[in-house]
Parts: sequence; C-alpha cells; structure tokens
Amino acid sequence: MPEIKYFLYTRKSSESEDRQVQSIDDQIDRLKVLATQYKIKIVDTYKESKSAKQPNNRPMFTEMLERIERGEANGILCWQMNRLSRNPVDSGTLQWMLQKEIIQSIQTIDREYKPTDNAVIMSVESGVSNQFILDLSKNTKRGMQGRVDKGWMPNMAPLGYLNSKDDEGRGIIIEDPERFPLIRKMWDLMLTGNTSPTKIVRIANKEWAFRTRKMKRLGGKPMSESTIYRILNNRFYVGEISHRKKWHKGSHKQMVTVDEFDHVQKLLGRKSTIRPQKKEFAFTGFIRCGECGCLFTAETKTKHIKSTGEIKHYTYYHCTRKRRDISCSQIACITDTELNEQIERELSKLTIDPDFRSWALETLGNAHEKEVTKRSSIYRSLQEAANQIQSQIDNLTRMRVRDLIDDEQYIKERDLLKAQLTKTNEELAKTENRAERWLELTEDVFDFVTYAHSVFLNGTLQTKREI
Repeated sequence: MPEIKYFLYTRKSSESEDRQVQSIDDQIDRLKVLATQYKIKIVDTYKESKSAKQPNNRPMFTEMLERIERGEANGILCWQMNRLSRNPVDSGTLQWMLQKEIIQSIQTIDREYKPTDNAVIMSVESGVSNQFILDLSKNTKRGMQGRVDKGWMPNMAPLGYLNSKDDEGRGIIIEDPERFPLIRKMWDLMLTGNTSPTKIVRIANKEWAFRTRKMKRLGGKPMSESTIYRILNNRFYVGEISHRKKWHKGSHKQMVTVDEFDHVQKLLGRKSTIRPQKKEFAFTGFIRCGECGCLFTAETKTKHIKSTGEIKHYTYYHCTRKRRDISCSQIACITDTELNEQIERELSKLTIDPDFRSWALETLGNAHEKEVTKRSSIYRSLQEAANQIQSQIDNLTRMRVRDLIDDEQYIKERDLLKAQLTKTNEELAKTENRAERWLELTEDVFDFVTYAHSVFLNGTLQTKREI
C-alpha cells in the first residue's frame, strides 16, 4: 500500500461556536505529537481563521482539496471533523473524495476515517456539526429578539452609554458616567442653533479633552466629525432601539426629548438642503416651558390698521406642547417685547459698575502672580513625584526580569504604583489648567456682568441669543 502523505489542517474562527476550541498553535503542537506517535508524514501545514458554517468561505481549505486532487497528498490530519466542515456542502465533498479514494485517510485526535468505513458514521458527525450551527443561529436570533422585547439593544451601546449586566446577569445598557453628561452638552450646544457639528467636535476634543470609550483594539481617541453626525441622527438618544430596520421603545435612560431631537434634525437639515428663507427669532431653540419642558417656538403676526393704512408686525412666543405624556396647560403667548423686558430685568440684577470691574481685575491680577508662583511650586513637586514613581516601576520591572520577585508580587506592586502615577498625572493636569485659565475665565465673567445689559439692549438677534 502506498505511503499516505498528510496535510495538517487547523482552523479557529472568532465566532461564538469556536471560542472554546484550542488555539491554532495548540492544535498544531498536539497534532505534531500525534504524527510522531503514528509515524504520519506531514507535507504541509494549513492555518485557517475563517468560519466553516458557509461553503466556499475558506481559501486555505479549498487550496488543500485542490492539491489533494492533484496528488500532492492523500490524507488530512486535523483536530476534529468539525474543523474541516460545519456545512453539508463541504461535508459532502469530503465524503465523496473518501469514497473515490482520492483521500485515503482523515486522522483526527481520537480516530481515523478511511474509504472503507461506513459512510453513515461520518455523515452523522458532519450532520451534528451542521445542526449545531443551525441551532446556534436560531437561539441567537431568539435571544436577540427577547432582549429587544424587554427594551434592550442587543449590540454595542453608543457613545454616552455602557453595556452592563443586572443582578441576574442579563445584559442591560447604563449611562457612561464619564461621557453621558458630555454627550448631553453636545446636544445642548446644537440646540442653541449657533454651534455647528464641526465646532462641537472642536470644543469637545480641545476644551473638554473628550476621548471615545477605550476597548481592546479600538477607541481612546478624539471624536471625529462623522461620529457627532451619527450621534445627532441616532434615535437611541430619544429612548428607542433599532432592530431589523424597526424602532422599538427602549428601557435605557433617555438623553434627549423627542422635541429636542426633531429640532436638531431641522437644524441639520438647513445645513444640507436649500429651503425658503424663514424669519429668525432671537430666543427659539433654548427657552423651555416651565410646565412640560418643551421648547418655545415663535411666530410673527401681521395686522393692517385700516384707519391709517399702517401695517404692524407682532412676534409671539409660546410653548410647542409636543409632549404626548404631559397635558400642558400653557396655551397663552408672550410678545417678544414682554420677553425682552423680562430678560433685561434679570440682566440688570447682575450688572456691576465698570469702575468696580477695573479695580477687581487689577486686584485679581496681583493675586494671579502669587497664584502662578504657588502653582509652579506645586507643579514641580508633582512632576518630581511622577518621575520617582515611574523610576520605581522601571526598577520593579528589572527586578522581575532578574527573578528577584515572583509574578504575584510584581503585579501587586506594579498595579499599586500605576494607580499612584495616574493620580499624580491627573493632579498635574488640573494644576496646569488652573494656573493658565482661572484669571482668563474671571475676566470673561466680569466683562459679561459689566456689559451684558447694555449690549443686550442694542445688540443684534445673534448677540441677544448668545447673551
């Protein structure tokens, strides 16, 4: 009988059915030991990382069978039959090649398949693998639908939220304590009508030091412009989840109201489509009803005075009353004149004398010099502490390399030092930021309370909106 030459075939995909399978390197090591025991001659080794649940999806598998048909080998050495096939098409091909004796042997870790064996045995084992895939697919879809029925999105949570588990181990979505308030601030900036998505990204990355959620291979980076558009167009933030192209009521915490979401869509629409010019109003987009929380809208009415022939224009603000879950009783309107007077009264309460502003800023300027000196001393001290901690980490690593300490002691000490270093670096960043910005922010506040009232009285619609 001619000698059987084997191809060693290994496969492990990233899909759920293969998560418990030995790694490719482990498969190769064990199979080479088996080859030595059985005096199996290996002519080549194949490593595959594709799923076997679909036919014609594995280039290495296809190449191996083509080489077997050309006579370069006539046996396959693999971990289990399910490494070779999980679908009936590939299983049928292997059975046919065995029956025609193109393949003389398929050797697995625990048994050998030969052309003379009963084909039913191999068919049953291949069928079990294929049925496993079918059952897994059904169970996965059933599980995903069950999560949707309970109001939970069955995939990764968007920015501002985190995937978590409840007390019973079931998947839920919670607010990301670090990013949820920042994403909400982005919505607020957009709702003013004065800030473009591009500017929001710039503010988030530079002023807030925003970074996306760090994952194993992705994340931990500044926000991109495409990301902010995905956020502002995603109804998940309204409290809904998408599954199979349909929207369902979600159980996660709602970040924005339907009214706010719709308003942002209108603002985004103005950026990309040509529309008839609409009258601009100073205070739409951020004034809310005290009863239901909906945004105020405005409209202009025209009145013709018959006695004089004069045409007068009146602007009224009123609640949109779009909340379906609250019956708002605020049906009355307020004129723009009355609204302006209310805002002027509030601003006048904040106004300070220009002379007081000058004196206060001069005094604060003197204090700032002392503050900078003090902060510089603190900064140097913190920087020295950070350098010392890093040196300790380096020394600890060298001790581990020399086997002066064991893994347990090394990990314990390293984690403790890293926590100290992180805390020290955070204090460094806070100290530097405070030293640079506190006087600048103070000047901005004093300028605002000194001049806001007069600027509001004489300003444009845009200026009034900003104030």
